[in-house]
Amino acid sequence: MTHSSEIPSGDAAAPRLVHFPIPLFASVMGFAGLTLVLHQAELVFGWGHWGSTLCLALTIFDFVLVGFFYVLKALRHPGAVVAEWRHPVRLAFFPAISISLLLIATALRPHASGLAEFIWLIGAIAQGALTLAVISGWIGKRAFQPMHISPAWFVPAVGNVVVPVAGVGFGYTEVSWLFFATGMLFWILLLTLVLNRLIFHDPLPARLLPTLVILIAPPAVGFLAWLQLNGGEIDALARMLFYGAVLFAAIVCTQMPGFLRLPFALSWWALSFPVAALSLAALRYGTLIQQPGIVMFGAVGVALVVVIVVALTVRTIRAVFAGQICVPE
Repeated sequence: MTHSSEIPSGDAAAPRLVHFPIPLFASVMGFAGLTLVLHQAELVFGWGHWGSTLCLALTIFDFVLVGFFYVLKALRHPGAVVAEWRHPVRLAFFPAISISLLLIATALRPHASGLAEFIWLIGAIAQGALTLAVISGWIGKRAFQPMHISPAWFVPAVGNVVVPVAGVGFGYTEVSWLFFATGMLFWILLLTLVLNRLIFHDPLPARLLPTLVILIAPPAVGFLAWLQLNGGEIDALARMLFYGAVLFAAIVCTQMPGFLRLPFALSWWALSFPVAALSLAALRYGTLIQQPGIVMFGAVGVALVVVIVVALTVRTIRAVFAGQICVPE
């Protein structure tokens, strides 16, 4: 029996565009995360800015490319977009669009502040609208089952705490507090639900196992946002958020042997942004408290993010040419 939330597969001759997946926007988040962490590493170690500038260009290119095909899909196959919106897992990936805009604005700010602020405003408005829409979808008429919950449900919450990272610098302090409070509140609530599902119910399907890495992102990004809201001061909350991210990273590392046996899927892009967020947080934290060991931890993270993003890009391109992307699941 076909579940009502499944993406319609159509017949064998159906255009592949109908299966262009919303989770591909996670690749934009990965490139944006790499851009931001490279920029911070350049500041800390005195490197030139060519690396982060190149990554910023690639981030914008990826966003335009993925966005173009998804808009084309929405115009030609609106029913497929509606089906993704009704899908219990893919629903959570729609805010990846607005998160991508917010991250691009954050990375673009040192180069073009006015344009970055404009993009940030669009991203913040879209993030607010998508947050309300996703939460309304969660508590609407449909009944979700524990098997539908995964760490991907953190994506809307993470998006809200991204807002203050650049928003405070643009002068939108109260708006940044609103998004930060919303994101942190739903992170705590969703963390309870996700851990309940992971501990007391069936294991995650193999294709969703890489989404466990998303557990790292909320406290890591929350730390970066709190630094902006708190004037760059390291206090008790900043320490709790940073070391909370380290804790979840350690937990994820215990699951890595299972990850390495899995075939490639788009869900692997879930590794990129959380690792970048933790590496960026480590560079900021280690610099502020003048702990070289933590700074080096962040530097190792930078190298790891580069390897992850390059490897995922190569695997994704290979999958595209092998006809393994944009196919029915």
